[in-house]
Amino acid sequence: MSWIRKIDLTHPSLLRHKALLTDPIAENAVMTSPSRTAAPAASPTGDPWLLTPGPLTTSPTVKQAMLHDYGSRDHDFIGVNRRLRERLLAVVHGVGTHVCVPMQGSGTFVVEAMLGNFVPADGKLLILVNGAYGWRMARICEYYRRAHVVQETPEDVPVDAAALDRALAADTAITHVAVVHCETTSGILNPLEAVAEVAARHGRGLLIDAMSAFGAIALDARRLSFDAVVASSNKCFEGSPGMGFCIARQAALEAAKGNSPSLSLDLHDQWRAMEANGQWRFTPPTHCILAFDRALDEFEAEGGVAGRGARYAENCRILVEGMRALGFQTLLPDALQAPIIVTFHTPGDPRFDFQVFYDRLRERGFVIYPGKLTVADSFRIGCIGRLGGEQMHGALAAVRDTLHEMGVTRCAPASGSSTADGEKP
Repeated sequence: MSWIRKIDLTHPSLLRHKALLTDPIAENAVMTSPSRTAAPAASPTGDPWLLTPGPLTTSPTVKQAMLHDYGSRDHDFIGVNRRLRERLLAVVHGVGTHVCVPMQGSGTFVVEAMLGNFVPADGKLLILVNGAYGWRMARICEYYRRAHVVQETPEDVPVDAAALDRALAADTAITHVAVVHCETTSGILNPLEAVAEVAARHGRGLLIDAMSAFGAIALDARRLSFDAVVASSNKCFEGSPGMGFCIARQAALEAAKGNSPSLSLDLHDQWRAMEANGQWRFTPPTHCILAFDRALDEFEAEGGVAGRGARYAENCRILVEGMRALGFQTLLPDALQAPIIVTFHTPGDPRFDFQVFYDRLRERGFVIYPGKLTVADSFRIGCIGRLGGEQMHGALAAVRDTLHEMGVTRCAPASGSSTADGEKP
């Protein structure tokens, strides 16, 4: 059929990456060029490098995994589902105490499922907010008419465990606490262990949005008490978007039976169905699941959380040091920065225009992300996905050349903007 594009698996851009599992970033062979007239940097499949919070650059072998078709009731596919759930539980050391429930859709789907299932109609949720994703949880509660209260800190300040302690002591109606582990609005890493200790001491259930941290920043169910944590197939696992998952304390999930205001997002019902026959209740994202299974092979070959987190930390170091050398200022001090995505203040130079900057970096083969802050003009550059030091250095070279082309000579923020160390520029 003429409308089916045949994919050539013998193409050199794929064949040269057979050593991927022994060298997790072996595909990092294409550097940026210093000139816009030269060929732009590109991933092995010819795409720009994605320095974003997701979707992300994936390996050629993760992409290849999606070239197969499975029926949802196929025996082999059911085996893949079982293996995925077991492997994800192992990441948090939750075997025997927790269960893994996959869910179709983007990360927000499974965040919504978590809130709708674990906070009962007569419950009350305290949401720790220091960015857009905390506010999104509040909006979900409004849709579901769940009682909730917001405890907010500025976007460049971690959530406050001491204030949470006081709030839980003062309001016994609060049944659950929700927190974002890494808030990608700014790139800040929130003090999850301190929050978990306070919630556990007060006997309240803890719900964690770990979308951007899970797989690169350790989360151990043996040491950290939580009712549920949610994440997705892309982000730090470097799979394709399209599937989220919830890791829940089994007793808490059993107690959540009948809570869900949604059929499609009923985690308890999904769990019981999978326990019964290994199948999804509704059409599963088969190709995404196959890619995720392959991505987990590569995650484990890299050394799991420790190995993946170490690569991202090195990416972050290269990026921050290089951008500071060019005169940029980070929003956050290093002590608060997660190795996931970094927020930079927009230069005060009047010749700097973000859209032009973005477009010209894109022409050079690097895609970055606009800012999402309310406290300052900013933009963001990610450290995650199938990227290594070569890509980070390449991105820095592209930034340098783009600034030169734009005539930007001063990258510090405009006078009056706050900086990472709290001083004025």
